[in-house]
Amino acid sequence: MFRLGKWAVVGLAVCVLTTGEAKAGVGFQPVSPDELKMTSEPQAPGAPAIILYRQVDRDDNSPTSHEDNYFRIKILTEEGRKYADIEIPFFKGNEDVVNVRGRTIKPDGSTVNFEGKVFEKELVKGRGVKYLAKTFTLPDVQVGGIIEYFYTVDLKEHYIFESHWILSNELFTKRAQFSLKPYKGTYVAYSLRWSWQGLPPGAVPKEGPDHIIRMEASDIPAFQMEDYMPPPNELKSRVDFIYEEGLAEKDPDSFWKHVGKQRNGQLESFIGKRSFMEQTVAQIVLPTDSQDVKLRKIYDRVQQIRNKSYELRKTEQEEKRAKEKPVENVEELWKRGYGNGVQLTWLFLGLVRAAGFEAYGCWVSGRSEYFFNPVTMQSTKLDANVVLVKLNGKDLYFDPGAAFTPFGLLEWQETGVKGLRLDKDGGSWIRTTLPEASESRIERVGKLTLSDNGDLEGKLTVTYIGLEAMYRRVEERNADEVARKKFLEEQVTSQIAAPAEAELTNKPDWTSSETPLVAEFNLKIPGWSSNAGRRVVIPAAIFTAAEKGIFEHANRVHPIYFAYPHEKGDDVTIELPPGWQVSSVPPPQNPNGGAVVYSLKVEQSPGELRLTRKLSINILMLEQKYYGALRNFFQVVRTGDGEQIVVQPGEIHASN
Repeated sequence: MFRLGKWAVVGLAVCVLTTGEAKAGVGFQPVSPDELKMTSEPQAPGAPAIILYRQVDRDDNSPTSHEDNYFRIKILTEEGRKYADIEIPFFKGNEDVVNVRGRTIKPDGSTVNFEGKVFEKELVKGRGVKYLAKTFTLPDVQVGGIIEYFYTVDLKEHYIFESHWILSNELFTKRAQFSLKPYKGTYVAYSLRWSWQGLPPGAVPKEGPDHIIRMEASDIPAFQMEDYMPPPNELKSRVDFIYEEGLAEKDPDSFWKHVGKQRNGQLESFIGKRSFMEQTVAQIVLPTDSQDVKLRKIYDRVQQIRNKSYELRKTEQEEKRAKEKPVENVEELWKRGYGNGVQLTWLFLGLVRAAGFEAYGCWVSGRSEYFFNPVTMQSTKLDANVVLVKLNGKDLYFDPGAAFTPFGLLEWQETGVKGLRLDKDGGSWIRTTLPEASESRIERVGKLTLSDNGDLEGKLTVTYIGLEAMYRRVEERNADEVARKKFLEEQVTSQIAAPAEAELTNKPDWTSSETPLVAEFNLKIPGWSSNAGRRVVIPAAIFTAAEKGIFEHANRVHPIYFAYPHEKGDDVTIELPPGWQVSSVPPPQNPNGGAVVYSLKVEQSPGELRLTRKLSINILMLEQKYYGALRNFFQVVRTGDGEQIVVQPGEIHASN
């Protein structure tokens, strides 16, 4: 669970003081002759391997809360031997993986213990957090054999965390067992609430007389990954445990009123410097400015402030040397000239209120990892803050703490989601707007020349607009000029379904939020045209690689989910060699699926071709029952992209 930029790790509950000792893991399980003889699993036909047994035991009653994990995996095919390469992800600083043990059980029942080295590698570096993995490989793995391993996850000392039983796995699971021994506070009382989704038949978490929650499950289907699917966390079979201070609130309305009042109090404490905000906003806007101009000026000024959420993570020694004190309120933020993304967005709220706008702070739930449901009463899922401004009868949403976000747009995770608008009475529910596809576009304009030998080369300008520009700027924010150049060049060549060369020739603006990201290239595609007897064939579209393999599978398991509505448009002019004549061009393509629109047109004039193509995806999520229609649409797109232009070369080329 990581997020880049403004997004942070969630699940940390409270600091607590406890006593006790951590146990040393579950240990190896006895070998069953039936497991050794097994050659397939009827409920997972063709599976390369299956999980025979899995056990998860969590204990939150020690200075270091810990979770013991055990896996036993049957190798069924040669492909299944890859599961001997083990990767255990964890968050550096909040948890560690210890007590790793493993062994291989050969088909004849003999065992080989793992005595190698456990390595540590970095998976993703997020805001203030490193997402790492402990990796190792079990020895002498054979088809028909069994591998098993166990390990302990030690959590940060004197803290308790939310807990999750994730039943779904890449492999079919024959049997699984889970337990949680909840924290029982000595100084402060904490209650535990849990909810679940997609559990297999008969699997229900139950609390025993000893107050330990247990659950057994069997025949858990393998989890299937698909392109353009909702967040896996939203779809997997799981049980979520949430700690809450005091007695557990059972009524969602009362729960969210309490959360709303608490968060509103924290917000007002941070921005409650009214006179200072009025003095500050007077330095930014003029009394004669229109409301629109005032909003934009304030937004631009906030985005100019140093945003610590997007900086490279410092070591502890570097942080000590920097001696940067935590920001406690908007006045300190302004005077120090830095803050994190959350604080900058709240600064914007304080300034627009001081400028006379009706504005509210909102906590919304990002949809990159899950979809929010208030009924589950998980306040940590309201994990992104935005500002609602009322202007000319419209609700406008802003998040200047998200770097490079254009005025009037939000990060895609924050669009079209439910959130809590804060006020002193506990707040009310809102839903953020979803931008149109035209607001996030990629535009490619080319002036190219086709040579006698079929090479296509010339000038290409690519313009990234809206969220398309934002995410490229965020991704490359800490890169140098050489890395950015390579990044943009690869962005172009990866969209061409043939070997191509692109050289960036300008210096794009990487610092602005408002201006599009414009990149200019010298482009060359060797052998773009091909001979067909005494004629030459030229593809009618160039930048089509992204649609080549999309939605080709006949069946679909999960709903279809696009991160945000977007659009791509190409306008390419090709100059033909002297004396060449166009014999035929494909008819215009213009299928309209309502929320998905495609067009392709080839126009000819003496010595020249003009290729225009547009693909618009103005949809967020589609139920899998409509997959057939969407698949058919993209088949039409691929057919259109595969159309060809037939050209009659000049006499010299034809004779060659």
